[in-house]
Amino acid sequence: MNYLSKINTIQQKAQAEFKEKGSLFVGQVFPIQNSEDAENILSEIRKKYYDATHNCYAYKLISDEDIKYSDDGEPNGTAGIRILNAINHYQLSNVIIISTRYFGGTKLGVGPLGKAYYNSAVSAIEIAEIIVKINYSEVLIEFNYDMTSHVHHFLNQFGAKNIKNLFDEIPKIQCHIKPENLQKLIDELTLVSKGRINITILNENIYL
Repeated sequence: MNYLSKINTIQQKAQAEFKEKGSLFVGQVFPIQNSEDAENILSEIRKKYYDATHNCYAYKLISDEDIKYSDDGEPNGTAGIRILNAINHYQLSNVIIISTRYFGGTKLGVGPLGKAYYNSAVSAIEIAEIIVKINYSEVLIEFNYDMTSHVHHFLNQFGAKNIKNLFDEIPKIQCHIKPENLQKLIDELTLVSKGRINITILNENIYL
Protein backbone atom coordinates (compact mmCIF):
# COMPACT_ATOMS: atom_id res chain seq x y z
CA MET A 1 0.00 0.00 0.00
CA ASN A 2 1.44 3.33 -1.08
CA TYR A 3 0.91 5.99 1.57
CA LEU A 4 1.11 9.71 0.85
CA SER A 5 3.34 12.17 2.69
CA LYS A 6 0.30 14.42 3.21
CA ILE A 7 -3.43 14.36 2.56
CA ASN A 8 -6.28 16.83 2.18
CA THR A 9 -9.17 16.16 4.56
CA ILE A 10 -11.70 18.15 6.59
CA GLN A 11 -11.52 19.56 10.08
CA GLN A 12 -15.05 18.69 11.19
CA LYS A 13 -18.54 17.75 10.05
CA ALA A 14 -20.38 20.05 7.65
CA GLN A 15 -23.92 19.97 6.25
CA ALA A 16 -25.73 21.60 3.32
CA GLU A 17 -29.31 21.34 2.10
CA PHE A 18 -31.10 22.27 -1.10
CA LYS A 19 -34.24 21.40 -3.04
CA GLU A 20 -34.44 20.20 -6.62
CA LYS A 21 -37.96 19.95 -8.13
CA GLY A 22 -39.45 19.33 -4.72
CA SER A 23 -36.90 16.73 -3.55
CA LEU A 24 -34.87 17.73 -0.49
CA PHE A 25 -31.17 16.78 -0.53
CA VAL A 26 -29.22 16.85 2.73
CA GLY A 27 -25.48 16.51 2.13
CA GLN A 28 -23.20 15.79 5.09
CA VAL A 29 -19.44 15.29 5.15
CA PHE A 30 -17.57 13.78 8.10
CA PRO A 31 -13.87 13.19 8.84
CA ILE A 32 -13.03 9.51 9.40
CA GLN A 33 -9.93 7.47 10.26
CA ASN A 34 -11.03 4.03 9.11
CA SER A 35 -13.90 2.05 7.60
CA GLU A 36 -15.33 1.36 11.06
CA ASP A 37 -15.79 5.11 11.59
CA ALA A 38 -17.54 5.31 8.23
CA GLU A 39 -19.93 2.45 8.98
CA ASN A 40 -20.76 3.85 12.44
CA ILE A 41 -21.57 7.28 11.01
CA LEU A 42 -23.62 5.73 8.23
CA SER A 43 -25.60 3.71 10.78
CA GLU A 44 -26.32 6.84 12.84
CA ILE A 45 -27.47 8.80 9.78
CA ARG A 46 -29.77 5.97 8.68
CA LYS A 47 -31.37 5.98 12.14
CA LYS A 48 -31.71 9.77 12.20
CA TYR A 49 -33.15 9.97 8.68
CA TYR A 50 -35.07 6.71 8.86
CA ASP A 51 -37.99 8.26 6.95
CA ALA A 52 -35.83 9.42 4.00
CA THR A 53 -36.27 7.93 0.55
CA HIS A 54 -32.53 7.29 0.10
CA ASN A 55 -29.29 7.64 2.11
CA CYS A 56 -26.60 7.48 -0.58
CA TYR A 57 -22.93 7.74 0.30
CA ALA A 58 -19.29 7.44 -0.63
CA TYR A 59 -16.18 7.31 1.48
CA LYS A 60 -12.49 7.32 0.74
CA LEU A 61 -9.62 6.52 3.07
CA ILE A 62 -5.89 7.20 2.63
CA SER A 63 -5.35 4.41 0.16
CA ASP A 64 -7.28 4.46 -3.12
CA GLU A 65 -8.09 0.83 -2.34
CA ASP A 66 -10.18 1.94 0.65
CA ILE A 67 -13.19 3.27 -1.28
CA LYS A 68 -16.84 2.36 -0.94
CA TYR A 69 -20.01 3.91 -2.31
CA SER A 70 -23.71 3.12 -2.65
CA ASP A 71 -26.69 4.31 -4.70
CA ASP A 72 -29.04 3.02 -1.97
CA GLY A 73 -31.81 2.18 -4.44
CA GLU A 74 -31.32 5.09 -6.83
CA PRO A 75 -30.66 4.24 -10.50
CA ASN A 76 -27.21 2.73 -10.95
CA GLY A 77 -24.49 5.36 -11.31
CA THR A 78 -26.59 8.36 -10.28
CA ALA A 79 -25.60 8.76 -6.63
CA GLY A 80 -22.68 6.94 -4.98
CA ILE A 81 -20.18 7.39 -7.81
CA ARG A 82 -21.23 11.02 -8.22
CA ILE A 83 -20.57 11.66 -4.54
CA LEU A 84 -17.18 9.96 -4.91
CA ASN A 85 -16.45 12.20 -7.91
CA ALA A 86 -16.95 15.23 -5.66
CA ILE A 87 -14.53 13.77 -3.09
CA ASN A 88 -11.95 13.19 -5.81
CA HIS A 89 -12.50 16.64 -7.32
CA TYR A 90 -11.31 18.19 -4.05
CA GLN A 91 -8.64 15.48 -3.67
CA LEU A 92 -9.92 14.53 -0.23
CA SER A 93 -9.08 11.47 1.84
CA ASN A 94 -10.39 10.14 5.16
CA VAL A 95 -13.90 11.45 4.59
CA ILE A 96 -17.40 10.10 4.18
CA ILE A 97 -20.18 12.02 2.47
CA ILE A 98 -23.79 10.98 2.89
CA SER A 99 -26.49 12.55 0.74
CA THR A 100 -29.99 12.00 2.10
CA ARG A 101 -32.92 12.47 -0.27
CA TYR A 102 -36.56 13.07 0.53
CA PHE A 103 -38.48 12.46 -2.70
CA GLY A 104 -40.66 15.41 -3.66
CA GLY A 105 -42.98 13.71 -6.09
CA THR A 106 -41.23 14.64 -9.34
CA LYS A 107 -38.72 12.30 -10.97
CA LEU A 108 -35.54 14.12 -11.97
CA GLY A 109 -34.24 11.82 -14.69
CA VAL A 110 -30.85 10.12 -14.66
CA GLY A 111 -28.74 13.15 -15.71
CA PRO A 112 -30.29 15.76 -13.39
CA LEU A 113 -30.41 13.22 -10.54
CA GLY A 114 -26.68 12.52 -10.83
CA LYS A 115 -25.98 16.26 -10.92
CA ALA A 116 -28.12 16.81 -7.82
CA TYR A 117 -26.17 14.21 -5.82
CA TYR A 118 -22.87 15.66 -7.02
CA ASN A 119 -23.99 19.17 -6.03
CA SER A 120 -25.19 17.89 -2.68
CA ALA A 121 -21.72 16.54 -1.93
CA VAL A 122 -19.94 19.65 -3.27
CA SER A 123 -22.17 21.96 -1.21
CA ALA A 124 -21.21 20.15 2.01
CA ILE A 125 -17.50 20.15 1.11
CA GLU A 126 -17.52 23.88 0.37
CA ILE A 127 -18.91 24.59 3.84
CA ALA A 128 -16.34 22.32 5.50
CA GLU A 129 -12.85 23.54 6.40
CA ILE A 130 -10.37 21.65 4.23
CA ILE A 131 -7.04 21.04 5.99
CA VAL A 132 -3.75 19.35 5.17
CA LYS A 133 -2.51 16.53 7.41
CA ILE A 134 1.08 15.24 7.39
CA ASN A 135 2.17 11.60 7.62
CA TYR A 136 4.00 10.72 10.86
CA SER A 137 5.39 7.65 12.54
CA GLU A 138 4.91 7.15 16.28
CA VAL A 139 8.07 6.07 18.09
CA LEU A 140 9.21 5.20 21.60
CA ILE A 141 12.76 6.17 22.60
CA GLU A 142 14.45 4.58 25.64
CA PHE A 143 17.74 6.08 26.83
CA ASN A 144 20.03 6.74 29.78
CA TYR A 145 19.76 10.00 31.74
CA ASP A 146 23.06 11.28 30.39
CA MET A 147 21.59 11.22 26.86
CA THR A 148 18.61 13.46 27.72
CA SER A 149 19.95 16.67 26.19
CA HIS A 150 21.07 14.85 23.02
CA VAL A 151 17.66 13.22 22.59
CA HIS A 152 15.82 16.52 22.91
CA HIS A 153 18.30 18.24 20.60
CA PHE A 154 17.71 15.78 17.76
CA LEU A 155 13.96 15.60 18.33
CA ASN A 156 13.88 19.35 17.88
CA GLN A 157 16.22 19.23 14.87
CA PHE A 158 14.06 16.67 13.06
CA GLY A 159 10.71 18.27 13.89
CA ALA A 160 9.22 15.73 16.30
CA LYS A 161 5.67 16.43 17.51
CA ASN A 162 3.56 15.43 20.52
CA ILE A 163 6.61 14.73 22.67
CA LYS A 164 5.61 12.89 25.85
CA ASN A 165 8.05 12.17 28.66
CA LEU A 166 7.18 8.82 30.24
CA PHE A 167 8.35 8.22 33.76
CA ASP A 168 9.83 4.80 34.36
CA GLU A 169 13.02 3.18 35.66
CA ILE A 170 14.81 4.65 32.66
CA PRO A 171 13.82 7.77 30.68
CA LYS A 172 11.40 7.18 27.82
CA ILE A 173 9.94 9.54 25.25
CA GLN A 174 7.00 8.87 22.98
CA CYS A 175 6.58 11.16 19.97
CA HIS A 176 5.63 11.51 16.30
CA ILE A 177 8.16 12.11 13.55
CA LYS A 178 7.92 12.29 9.76
CA PRO A 179 8.96 9.00 8.11
CA GLU A 180 11.62 10.73 6.01
CA ASN A 181 13.27 11.98 9.23
CA LEU A 182 12.97 8.77 11.22
CA GLN A 183 16.10 7.04 9.93
CA LYS A 184 18.10 10.26 10.35
CA LEU A 185 16.98 10.44 13.98
CA ILE A 186 17.88 6.78 14.56
CA ASP A 187 21.32 7.23 12.97
CA GLU A 188 22.17 10.35 14.96
CA LEU A 189 21.02 8.96 18.31
CA THR A 190 22.72 5.62 17.70
CA LEU A 191 25.95 7.43 16.90
CA VAL A 192 25.92 9.85 19.82
CA SER A 193 24.93 7.14 22.33
CA LYS A 194 27.29 4.51 20.89
CA GLY A 195 24.30 2.24 20.42
CA ARG A 196 22.92 2.65 23.93
CA ILE A 197 19.55 4.07 22.81
CA ASN A 198 16.60 1.89 21.88
CA ILE A 199 14.06 3.24 19.35
CA THR A 200 10.83 1.31 18.69
CA ILE A 201 8.34 2.18 15.97
CA LEU A 202 4.89 1.93 17.58
CA ASN A 203 2.67 3.00 14.67
CA GLU A 204 3.09 4.17 11.10
CA ASN A 205 1.05 6.33 8.72
CA ILE A 206 -0.61 8.53 11.32
CA TYR A 207 -1.88 11.75 9.76
CA LEU A 208 -1.65 14.82 12.00
